[in-house]
Amino acid sequence: MSAANIILTLLLLSNSVSSQQVPSNCVIKREQEKCMEMMASDDPGNDPEFGCPWFWDNLTCWQPARMGEVVEVNCPELFSQFMSEEDFELGKVSRNCTEFGWSEAFPHYIDACLYEEGNSSHPDMYYVSVKALYTVGYSTSLVSLTTAMVILCRFRKLHCTRNFIHMNLFVSFILRAISVFIKDGVLYATEDSEHCFIHTLECRAVMIFFHYCVLSNYFWLFIEGLYLFTLLVETFFPEKRYFYWYIIIGWGTPTVCVTIWAVLRLHFDDIGCWDMNDNAAIWWVIKGPVLASIMINFVLFIGIIVILVQKLQSPDIGGNESSIYLRLARSTLLLIPLFGIHYTVFAFSPENFSKRERLVFELGLGSFQGFVVAVLYCFLNGEVQSEIKRKWRSWTVNRYFAVDLKHRHPSLASSGVNGGTQLSILSKSSSQIRMSSLQAETPAT
Repeated sequence: MSAANIILTLLLLSNSVSSQQVPSNCVIKREQEKCMEMMASDDPGNDPEFGCPWFWDNLTCWQPARMGEVVEVNCPELFSQFMSEEDFELGKVSRNCTEFGWSEAFPHYIDACLYEEGNSSHPDMYYVSVKALYTVGYSTSLVSLTTAMVILCRFRKLHCTRNFIHMNLFVSFILRAISVFIKDGVLYATEDSEHCFIHTLECRAVMIFFHYCVLSNYFWLFIEGLYLFTLLVETFFPEKRYFYWYIIIGWGTPTVCVTIWAVLRLHFDDIGCWDMNDNAAIWWVIKGPVLASIMINFVLFIGIIVILVQKLQSPDIGGNESSIYLRLARSTLLLIPLFGIHYTVFAFSPENFSKRERLVFELGLGSFQGFVVAVLYCFLNGEVQSEIKRKWRSWTVNRYFAVDLKHRHPSLASSGVNGGTQLSILSKSSSQIRMSSLQAETPAT
């Protein structure tokens, strides 16, 4: 995948939460069409005063110029998506009109429009690194979440409402990771920008699935917060009855939102693969529920912290003050990835605020959220560890007796009787021996 397509991919992923940005190669395509229209309407090619005609260099449209004239233009619109508004307005690129035609652009687009003061790293490498980071993050999350799902499904003693909610959250993270890989593979597998203007069912289906998975993930993060808050507030909590409502909210609400968004796109903004969001009103059908879930979860998070402070400082709770605050800090850190509170950092910030940092935070670090949730709420869970240890001990004991009996009683081993059956036979035999000994020791009356 080229650097331009990598940049485009990162923009679309960050666009899933908060942007109205147009993907980069689509910006180039539109600028090219505008340039071609201007060329067709105003062709000064036959005017001898203009030594250099209209020129499209794949980034900027250069108007005709006279011999010896220096033409200066602003940085292309494409780069406005990677820079702050102040830095973008300062960027200028120039070309000389010589007797041999247009000179090379100076300074280079990369130097004028992407390099920032104090940052010597190549921007292409920056975006390649971010893409590699989120690819590793989603892959790691996918493997760890799948393993956690197998563990929670395998052990019947772990089946409870709390773990069922965790399992649905794990599934939403898994679907989100899968949707990212599918979108990358389908929309940006080639080096062209055809997806900007074609109307294919495949493109639209991918975007609908992608937005559904993202919305479902946010809603299950919200449900985790709502469940824990309700558990702390209500004394008598009918978990099973509420669980059905959680299913409806977690999977049903995103279905309604994405369906409404798809219908509106089809009738009022049917452009390309639906990966651009020029119509702000339609985009709010997706963006609004996401921001609402983040905001409500943040309020629930604050409420839960207040409740934890009150409970930990209660005179009924033993321990000194330092241990109380240590437990509070640990509980707070555990709740942050479960509630997705880190999304509040950039959720309500302006679109042009810290774009590079936003990419690293939301895509790079956010891609590891599923892995962190799986580790904290499955692999490090005391209940899960106890159940795994119990199963391991049971398997080890059965295996030991099976091997031991195989060596001591070859006839039993070859008769097809398994270790568990052999163990029961030995237990019955020893019971009968003990009963016979007691009867022998009992004096006759």
